[in-house]
Amino acid sequence: MDKLVHLTTDENYAIIKIANGKVNAISHEVIDELNACLDTAEKEERVVIITGQPGILSGGFDLKVMTKSPDAAKELVTKGSKLSHRLLSFPTPVIMACNGHAIAKGAFLLLSADYRIGTAGEFKIGLNEVMIGMTMHNAGVEIARGKLTPVYFERSVSNAEMYSPEEAVTAGFLDTVVPDRHLIGTAIKVAGLFGKLNKNAHKNTKLKVRKILLERLAEAIKEDSEQELSFNS
Repeated sequence: MDKLVHLTTDENYAIIKIANGKVNAISHEVIDELNACLDTAEKEERVVIITGQPGILSGGFDLKVMTKSPDAAKELVTKGSKLSHRLLSFPTPVIMACNGHAIAKGAFLLLSADYRIGTAGEFKIGLNEVMIGMTMHNAGVEIARGKLTPVYFERSVSNAEMYSPEEAVTAGFLDTVVPDRHLIGTAIKVAGLFGKLNKNAHKNTKLKVRKILLERLAEAIKEDSEQELSFNS
């Protein structure tokens, strides 16, 4: 079976590329392979760059799983939330190189990183859960609360607003936007700058800065695992 996530490494960084179909769906297999790549990067103490395919980082969770049953949907969402917790507390810097669209879990991946680079173009970034009838899960609320600017937090979570890459910078989903041809080059340049950070100081400071967010997120994941996801037709 072909891999859905590909890892390439250089001297100081690792590039993790998600390649799962047209919308780069986040499935159980994708999360498992992402975690395996993160295990390698963590062991080798590399700065991480996560990217997708031309035009899209990810359109969100695998719909085949999400529509299978409430329990199946809850299991995948919980697993995705644990991935976000891992990324937010990852010992080395995590850079997202967003190739275009980033919807739902794709946008949450952006909110789980240390630095986010977007691709200029006619792309949409945001949390569409309410638009498609899903009451936002507790973990999603906490991730968004921790990373989005206050005005855009409720607009994004409650109103399911979609943003252009430039608007996504203002909202807090992205840190900068570059032409597509410069995306990976810019990510590698940023990785080089982050590689100069003292590793222990970065790790310990990140955990201190995000202490409240990580505690709230861990509790939210626990709550979500004990509740049914709410879908409305």
